[in-house]
Amino acid sequence: MRVAIVYPPMKSEKGVALLTQNRQFQWFSRPTYIFPVVPATAATMLDKAGHEVLFLDGIASELSNEEFERRLWQFNPQVVVIETKTPVVKRHWQWISQAKESHDTKIVIVGDHVTAMPEETMENCPVDFILTGGDWDFLLKNIVEANFDASKFESGIWYREGDTVKSTGAFKLDHDLNSAPWIDRDLVNWKLYAYKNGNFRRTPGTYIMSGRDCWHAKCTFCSWTTLYPTYRTRDPIDVVDEIEMLVEKYGIKELMDDSGSLPVGKWLETFCNEIIRRRLNRKLRIDCNMRFGRLKAEDYRLMRKAGFRLVLFGVESANQATLDKFVKALKVEDVENGAKWASEAGLDVHLTFMFGHAWEGPSEIASTVKLARSLLAKGHASTLQCTLTIPYPGTPLFKELKEKDALHTLDWDEYDMRRAVTITPLVSEDEIKRAIQDVYRGFLQPRALLHRLFSTRTLFDFGFYYRGIRSLIGHLTDFKSSRA
Repeated sequence: MRVAIVYPPMKSEKGVALLTQNRQFQWFSRPTYIFPVVPATAATMLDKAGHEVLFLDGIASELSNEEFERRLWQFNPQVVVIETKTPVVKRHWQWISQAKESHDTKIVIVGDHVTAMPEETMENCPVDFILTGGDWDFLLKNIVEANFDASKFESGIWYREGDTVKSTGAFKLDHDLNSAPWIDRDLVNWKLYAYKNGNFRRTPGTYIMSGRDCWHAKCTFCSWTTLYPTYRTRDPIDVVDEIEMLVEKYGIKELMDDSGSLPVGKWLETFCNEIIRRRLNRKLRIDCNMRFGRLKAEDYRLMRKAGFRLVLFGVESANQATLDKFVKALKVEDVENGAKWASEAGLDVHLTFMFGHAWEGPSEIASTVKLARSLLAKGHASTLQCTLTIPYPGTPLFKELKEKDALHTLDWDEYDMRRAVTITPLVSEDEIKRAIQDVYRGFLQPRALLHRLFSTRTLFDFGFYYRGIRSLIGHLTDFKSSRA
């Protein structure tokens, strides 16, 4: 069977769509392309099963609409698969409707939005299948191998039978991740994502996922808890085997493990020691997502020895009441201690903050700005990112705010972090955006600049900081208030 996994171009005056492998969609002033691990795994699974696969990312390829359409339909696919996200789901409904008018092909849509609200998409476009949950790579192979025979479908699949919409029930995360093949990087055009990525200090870089997705999986705002309410990991030795292949075959210099939280405990110890034993730490730098409050100073030192460079943490707020409301299971002192331990171990610490919580006022916002700027000044944060609070459908936060009539709009186009969709009675949107700009200006504090200067060692560092300056200018533009 001929299967096309695609991302149609997203032309917009707002910027470049950051859609692939993304927990929080944004339009970026400067292109950033994240390697889509699950779609790439789906493509590899089908290819190894003997199917013809086209992996066509019109966004990362920077294709015109006309060229994208030409390449897609020249392939003559029997199945087209699209990953969507709340802020672009309406665009995908339109694209699917137009495609079905002129082409006889099955269309499949996946992602956290359609997992949360499958009936909505079935009503708004003539899509044939919705694969819910995060293991949609396994579900895609299932429906293709079943030749669309619904009696052979696994749980979690929505489909049409005549004029009737049917479902096989709630999805199950019962697939063995170790049974999935290593991604065929050539099949999925890995170089498209190897250079234009703000996380990579050294290039070429690429992504893997050792786990799906976060071992905490309780944060009430996170859209990927919709996809992965339970956590599973790959075998750490198999992960190192794949990494060794990526280094030797493709010359990868930096690797991002994009598990929502990297596995910890015995898994992490085994992984680090195996990386060190094979001396891969001399050839490669590793980045990962992590949560504060679990690792100690000695854990960060082991990670640094194993070649880890960048560790990304979600902070969200400096106010304990907000952290508790989000079920972060985190104390503010955990943030300060963890960032200090990680940075003193020699790791670059990247922090993410969210602004525009419905219950926070000026003093709470000021506390978060103060913490972020302080961590930059002390050198305990190398980089950081600020976003507006977006309550994605399917999350407890969305449910709570919707029930309280605390949302400005249910127009999904507006859920793109360009404006506040949460009603914030204690503070204006302009005040929120100015606070975000104040955080980003923290990079220009003399102490923060000195820390960057003293940590600069190679040409890679100079190139990375140059890209960072351009990104900083872009972020200041992204969050420009109407009176700024």
